[in-house]
Amino acid sequence: MAVVDMQKVSICAPKRNRKDVLEALQGMGIMEIHEEDIPADGLEQLDTQAQRVRFEKCSDTFDEALRVISLYAPREKNGISAFSGKEQVSRARFRDIEANSKAHLDAAQDVVRLQKDIDEARGTILRDQTAQAALAPWEKLDVPLGYRGTEFSGFVAGTLPGTLETSEVYAQVTQGMKDPVPVDVTVLDHAGNLTYVAIVYHRTVEATLESNLRDDGFARPQTGVGSKSTPAELIKKYDDECAQMRSKIDACTKEIVTFANRRDDFRVASDYYRARADRYSVLGSLLQSKSTFFMEGWVQAKHADGLIKLMEDKYDAVVEKEEPREGEVAPTVLRNNRFSAITESVTESYGLPMHGKVDPTFLMSFFYVFFFGMMLSDAGYGLLMSVATGVALLKFKHMESGIKKMAQLFFWCGLSTMFWGAMYGGFFGDAVTVIAQTFFGYTGDAIIKPLWFDPMGNPMRLLVWCLLFGCIHLFCGLGVKGYEMLRDGDVLGFFSDVVSWFVFLLGLILMLVPSDLFAGIAGMTFTFPAFMGPLAKGMAIVGALVIVVMSGRGHKNWGLRIALGAYDLYGVTSWLSDALSYSRLLALGLATGVIASVVNMMAAMVAKGSGFIGVILFILIFLLGHSMNLAINLLGAYVHTNRLQYVEFFGKFYEAGGRAFKPFGSKFKYIEIGEEN
Repeated sequence: MAVVDMQKVSICAPKRNRKDVLEALQGMGIMEIHEEDIPADGLEQLDTQAQRVRFEKCSDTFDEALRVISLYAPREKNGISAFSGKEQVSRARFRDIEANSKAHLDAAQDVVRLQKDIDEARGTILRDQTAQAALAPWEKLDVPLGYRGTEFSGFVAGTLPGTLETSEVYAQVTQGMKDPVPVDVTVLDHAGNLTYVAIVYHRTVEATLESNLRDDGFARPQTGVGSKSTPAELIKKYDDECAQMRSKIDACTKEIVTFANRRDDFRVASDYYRARADRYSVLGSLLQSKSTFFMEGWVQAKHADGLIKLMEDKYDAVVEKEEPREGEVAPTVLRNNRFSAITESVTESYGLPMHGKVDPTFLMSFFYVFFFGMMLSDAGYGLLMSVATGVALLKFKHMESGIKKMAQLFFWCGLSTMFWGAMYGGFFGDAVTVIAQTFFGYTGDAIIKPLWFDPMGNPMRLLVWCLLFGCIHLFCGLGVKGYEMLRDGDVLGFFSDVVSWFVFLLGLILMLVPSDLFAGIAGMTFTFPAFMGPLAKGMAIVGALVIVVMSGRGHKNWGLRIALGAYDLYGVTSWLSDALSYSRLLALGLATGVIASVVNMMAAMVAKGSGFIGVILFILIFLLGHSMNLAINLLGAYVHTNRLQYVEFFGKFYEAGGRAFKPFGSKFKYIEIGEEN
């Protein structure tokens, strides 16, 4: 309905009360603090980065501990647990956690340490298993891989490319040697297109052997070369070490599970340290003298007097109301009734209004719910939406504000969808009639009849109504523009830029409706009294003349003025495209009904004459088909309803540019303080 009035205040207080003032402001969460505009002559800022980083690390430690606990002792969650919101914590419990924060931090660090031990143990197992895999082809070797032989005989182990037999290896490595050849070759294994060999030779042929091996692509092993144990002994050693690491992992896991009953305390403690970090961040931005500190910022005007009284009475502060500096923009807070507030997120997604401009949320909220229902337009789907969101709202009293508003929005959109479904005669398409025909032999007309008319039987009639609703929507947007002009005292602009367009467009509409062109499109004929024709033409001409003459009234050059006015008049084409955009109300409404009917028809075709199995198949196809139809068209209705507000409605009057109000408060991640500040 309106943008909340904001008041800028400045606070000067004794340095001894600095901590208490910041805690009070953080607890109340009503003041947005700014320090960049305060003159800094003779003042200094405290370096609090080290303390802030320390508290942030403490908070991160609790977050990591909670993540670890959830891995080994997860809590059961149902499908709608996301609606439960943050844990409600009494202020007394919060103070108790604060008093024992060091003990909780030690416990959280133990959990993190245990997870680190588990990670290291898993790394050791992975390393050992990799080493075992590399040693597996050498397992038959009864000497260490690093063994090099004796004084007169040498030994070498390694791989040759390809899959070779013993004779082939022997021929390759002994090339150029004279009989008798003092070389013995043993093929140990084949793996990965490699041949694993062990070679014993006399030192007299060592140079020739090494040359042949180089030419053949010989490669020595990379694992176990420095050990005095055989490959089989190394594999056994790694097995034993892996068993020890698994035992360590089991022990650490069991110890972590013992901390599961402390996860709630960890959540509170994490938010406690997070709040302290935020407080030190603000503390570091404050300008201070030897005995005082200063801050300024924005509060809602209704809170200003209470804040001043509290600061002056309790903290010996001097608080003054200030006027904003030149170019300074006050933050925006929206204030709407309970129904319209649920669509504030739609407005915020587009952009907040600036102070002095109209908040479109109130008017937009009614059109939003109305159009959403027209697009989804099935009473069954609307019933599911309203029941699901209604149960969630009743069950979870403390869900987060954003999720709660979204649930409330879809609850009302569900009611609107039920209304339009009843008007069109759609309840999961024609499910009731199809079920009666398929399983009960019903042969009559549709059981659920539309209270208004069936859009699939008369789509052009619905198109006319969609265009009518669209014109009302657009004219309301133009009316808001006129209201802003009158409020700002721009009477001439009101008549030149608003009334002239109303007269011009209404004249065109009154000329179009009784025409043969409209009758051919709509399938309906409208007959007006004889005087309406000349009146409509006169309205269109007068409106057009005013637009042409007055749109460029800011220019003294009449040639330029008329040219700008003619260009502005050309904007009627955008009005036509905007009006046609509302045909999406017809398109999406028909899509929902047609797809629902096709799903019912497919289910009936499969079920007919199939007995009990047919009933099961009907239910499966019905549930799957309607679930997909609901999901697709629910998304479509949401997107296109937003588009009608952003492009068509807001485009007629709305000027965004405001910035969100971000008060200094306790930005808790897990909890909410259940008591009043």
